[in-house]
Amino acid sequence: MKRIIAVFAMVLGIAFATSSAMAQEGPNVGEGPGLFINLTTDDTWAAAKAISFGHQKALENGYRVAIWMNVRAVYLADERRPSHIHGLMAESGTSIQDMLAAFIEDGGTVLMCQACSAAAGLTLDDYIDGVEMGSWPTIEAWLFDPEVQTLSW
Repeated sequence: MKRIIAVFAMVLGIAFATSSAMAQEGPNVGEGPGLFINLTTDDTWAAAKAISFGHQKALENGYRVAIWMNVRAVYLADERRPSHIHGLMAESGTSIQDMLAAFIEDGGTVLMCQACSAAAGLTLDDYIDGVEMGSWPTIEAWLFDPEVQTLSW
């Protein structure tokens, strides 16, 4: 009976350790160097620079990248709200939503602030395909990962 209790305790301990590690890791967080972009503005010039940098300089060079859209940035992924097109993007007709979709398609992660989305009257259904609502475990896993650098726009 002592052996059964010992084995049961060991199994429970392993299960608890595994679930704790998974909760700390969060979804879409891998291993290796990464970049966590904190985007707070709906200014399309700044947003285009942030998305372009994350996509072309980091993601395409093998880094894992998440763009955390909060405060007014949540409006940029609203599929009903077309974005203004700046500079070089104007020639190709590329919108912020197009840039975000391409970033997601190439493996980037776009996370929305739940509280900011609610304050803006937006839900996950309002956003372009591939956007995720950011939960605290997900944000925490990116933000406090020692292999991830944070950059803000």
